[in-house]
Amino acid sequence: MENIRINKFLSEKGICSRREADRLITEGRVLINGNICEPGQKVGSGDIVTVDNKKVDIELEVKPELVAFYKPRGIVCTTSNRDRARNVIDYIDYDARLFPIGRLDKESEGLLLLTNRGELVNLINKSVNGHEKEYIVRCERRLTDGFLRKLSQGVDIKIPIENKTGASSENNKRNTGRQAETIIRRYKHVITKPCKVLKIDDYTFNIILTQGLNRQIRRMCAALGNNVLKLKRVRIMNIVLGDLKEGEFRQVEGRELKELEKTLGLIK
Repeated sequence: MENIRINKFLSEKGICSRREADRLITEGRVLINGNICEPGQKVGSGDIVTVDNKKVDIELEVKPELVAFYKPRGIVCTTSNRDRARNVIDYIDYDARLFPIGRLDKESEGLLLLTNRGELVNLINKSVNGHEKEYIVRCERRLTDGFLRKLSQGVDIKIPIENKTGASSENNKRNTGRQAETIIRRYKHVITKPCKVLKIDDYTFNIILTQGLNRQIRRMCAALGNNVLKLKRVRIMNIVLGDLKEGEFRQVEGRELKELEKTLGLIK
């Protein structure tokens, strides 16, 4: 087993949540190799972990998980803390290690799938598979028939393809005492694939995509002279947002999970 923080280890073993594990550690009830555990300490193969003098099997038996989550606006779809905004992993605080399937940009909300099953991540994310993702979009300007028709037929958009860093000027280095970096942004033109678009009201439409380019819907609308005010994802393949409220999540299981696995070719 790779080294893992003790609170995550205990949660993935089903002993308790990460927060509860932190409390047990603070109270001195968790030992590693006979010594009182320190907050943030890591464990790995060969270590002996006990909780309240009861030994915990060090080898992890990971239970397959798939979670449907209503991501609120302002939460970023990452597992790191590099962004100043709160990330989805910290927000959901799930009792197992999960990874988001794809992304939903910071300003957008709605359905996000998280899992510890690598094969699901790969199969759902591959754009060549053409899996449907459905959104409800509200725009700043009144929708026209021409605007909706062009959305459905395909739009020429610019998407970033490369971010490079390079040394800044000598003056900057002298002023800061270190070598600063600059970001060089490069873009390419892409014509989006035809998609299904349905008008809901004068400012709102439903759109179903089979590709997942960077900020695709926002770029499509902007290229046609309109700005997105609200973007909400309501479906990924057969998984729907349903009655979930912002910040809520549920496990995907039973018939819903089997239908997804069958579509992905994981079962017959």
